[in-house]
Amino acid sequence: MSNQTIEAHEEADLRLRALARLTGHADSANPRANSAAALAALFELASSPETSDEALTLLHEIQVHQVEVELQDEELRRSRAELEAGMARYIELYDLAPFAYLTVDDGMAICELNLAGARLLGATRDALLGRRLEQLLAPECGGELRSMLADARDGRGTRTWTLRLADTGAPHALHARAGADALRGRYLVALVEAGPGPR
Repeated sequence: MSNQTIEAHEEADLRLRALARLTGHADSANPRANSAAALAALFELASSPETSDEALTLLHEIQVHQVEVELQDEELRRSRAELEAGMARYIELYDLAPFAYLTVDDGMAICELNLAGARLLGATRDALLGRRLEQLLAPECGGELRSMLADARDGRGTRTWTLRLADTGAPHALHARAGADALRGRYLVALVEAGPGPR
């Protein structure tokens, strides 16, 4: 047998023994105990002249991987904090927007709405969530709402529609636009009170 074959065999044997120690003799429910056992096996192998070079090389690889994992963990935590801050900022912008923004599903049930939407529709957010938007509009507007959502679903949501709220004692016209939400089967709807004069 050549020296290279013997060295390859010893390195493979070292890895197999480390893996056996890591997975076969330690408590698999406790990863820290497995890691400690594996490191103990490596230190034991490092103390033997026959296996010390391979064990030290493997130990170095483990240490490098550990530092890489720690750096990745730091980056993930930083990214998560940035995403959470960005999401909080957009939630605040959504809630403070002067226009009514709603998310409705295929059945026209209101899934989300901002504060302006609740004011415009004349109820609290909690009272409106789950209600069908169609029920809040004048009966003749149901077909227009369905057409608006169909256009949004098919990517043709560029037209501004005029809808009317259900009988509120005075005509209450709204301009509306819809677009498909990133969540399939949902639509983003923007409503603004129609002012006097041409659109």
